[in-house]
Amino acid sequence: MREDGKIDYVEFPGADLSEIKRFYGEAFGWTFQDYGPAYVAFEGAGADGGFSANPDEAPAKPMVVLFARDLESMLERIRAVGGVITRPIFSFPGGRRFHFRDPSGNELGVWSEA
Repeated sequence: MREDGKIDYVEFPGADLSEIKRFYGEAFGWTFQDYGPAYVAFEGAGADGGFSANPDEAPAKPMVVLFARDLESMLERIRAVGGVITRPIFSFPGGRRFHFRDPSGNELGVWSEA
């Protein structure tokens, strides 16, 4: 159910939509719906969102943080499908996380509880 003031959709820039679908599909099992040649929506990610390949409409690069029960396994999975680790696993109050860059250059984080 959608609520006022809650995150409802996340949008990323995505220069090569076929590559971005391959990466997120293989790394996390996300599914996709194409909406023309320059936009693809994703589902199955905890919150719905999309990638825009239109440089005039793509948003500034956000930092979105995903969750993983096994942080080390997720780091290796991301690396295996072409993700670039930009900040190795580090601890913070309440957990641990790392950052990675996807094939379009978006930087995301993955965290796990302590």
